[in-house]
Amino acid sequence: MSELVKFSRSVAGHTVIVTGAASGMGRAEARLFAAEGARVAVTDVNEDGARAVADEIEAAGKSAVAWKLDVADRNDVERVVAEIVAEFGGVDVLVNNAGIAGFELLEAEAYEDLWERTLRVNLTGEMRMIRACLPHLHRSAAGRIINIASTEGLGATAHNSAYVAAKHGVVGLTRALAVELGRGNITVNCVCPGPIVTGMTEVIPDEAKEKFARRRVPARRYGDPEEVAHAVLSLALPASSFINGVALPVDGGLLVQNT
Repeated sequence: MSELVKFSRSVAGHTVIVTGAASGMGRAEARLFAAEGARVAVTDVNEDGARAVADEIEAAGKSAVAWKLDVADRNDVERVVAEIVAEFGGVDVLVNNAGIAGFELLEAEAYEDLWERTLRVNLTGEMRMIRACLPHLHRSAAGRIINIASTEGLGATAHNSAYVAAKHGVVGLTRALAVELGRGNITVNCVCPGPIVTGMTEVIPDEAKEKFARRRVPARRYGDPEEVAHAVLSLALPASSFINGVALPVDGGLLVQNT
């Protein structure tokens, strides 16, 4: 019988950048990649939070370095990526996780400020990270870009139009770059989390979470950040080299339920 396993399912020794890694899904992603043997650049606008996550990883005997990074600042993006490359020697995987959320009425005075900030962080920030990492990803044997979108990138909720527009943009950016970069041995995919227990959702009362999950999610619960992290890791594996341009829901079945 021929060898069963042809492609590697290990990211050991790979350099992974995770943005928005100080908490929630980003923290889970950083910790999981490190547990799998990757060198992790833990980046976040919250410098203390990023450093705490890197310390957690190093305390477990794994490799991580923290950077303060505002993905909405082009100069910051270029500087931090250059420092990461100088520290680790390259970039193999980019996880564009950083994001913000906010509900606002279209008619509200504050709407345009929310719109501009949301798109600057959630969409333009991802584009800038990709551009800064691209020369290094081209040099990788298995370049991977995983953008974190949302089920709001595949549907919509009232009073959330800035976030919905940004996340639809992330899905579109993912698909366009999958076509554009596929010839260069770089895959571009996105993960679309549904209701997950994170800092963004902690303001929702537990009773409201439970009611929503019973009504809308076939799994009847909110997801754990680590469940999103495992989906991200799967797309980053060398063995996932023929998965390109997908928008993968991690939502307990929310999007497929009709009622």
